Amino acid sequence: MTEYADRVRVAEAAARAGAAVAAEGFRTGIAIEEKGQKTDVVTQADRDAQRAVIERIREAFPDDAIVGEEDDELKAVPASGPAWVIDPIDGTNNYVRDIPVWATSVAAVVDGEPVAAANVMPALSDCYTAGPDGARLNGSELSVSEADDPDRFVICPTIWWDFDRRDEYARACEVIVERFGDMRRFGCAQAVLGMVAAGSLEATITNVDPNPWDTVAGVYLVRQAGGTVTDLEGERWTHESQGLVASNGTRHDEVLAAARDVEKIRMS
Repeated sequence: MTEYADRVRVAEAAARAGAAVAAEGFRTGIAIEEKGQKTDVVTQADRDAQRAVIERIREAFPDDAIVGEEDDELKAVPASGPAWVIDPIDGTNNYVRDIPVWATSVAAVVDGEPVAAANVMPALSDCYTAGPDGARLNGSELSVSEADDPDRFVICPTIWWDFDRRDEYARACEVIVERFGDMRRFGCAQAVLGMVAAGSLEATITNVDPNPWDTVAGVYLVRQAGGTVTDLEGERWTHESQGLVASNGTRHDEVLAAARDVEKIRMS
């Protein structure tokens, strides 16, 4: 029994509750709304799933702060005290295109540091969880890839570059195929971080400043599975960091160098 066992259980229960609601609308032709940009979309399922997540959290921790992507929840992680960071559907663009790579994400943090996480992907029947005793996928313990040959690495450029930053996206693809064995892109940051934790990918990179609901749970998964997550300076990643570089740790400096090459485009 760990100090944060209750938060681990609630994170999973809340993520499962939200995922069940979202799954009801998947592949049903649900109406799509744009949140300001053509690639930034939302559905009623996002809102309904977020309410289900919050209801489950409030049953156990009624006074905790909640940071969430939709509606009027907080948009920044509090520096002190307990809080929850939630994304009802991470990968909404996949969701509305009937692609099954999307997740309901819930993380518990204390004083800004994650202590529990759950990413539930109902269309794939997968549930990633993490707590102080490690990371798991469907109950089985996770460990990052042991690969140390960059020619065998599979890397994902994640966190979307907006239309005015597509040169950075192009550079990310270029540096990955120049330096590493192969590249994938999935359109769901939490799924990608889970894949790094599970050893399916060796790393993921972005120089974009990510939102906490897209990253906090997955970063905790990677770390609890033995991986390394830093900012673009190579410092330990936090929810306030610039960029995100997550890897299995064997060649993190080389993965970090690739991310910095992308950032040079923005700075030029």
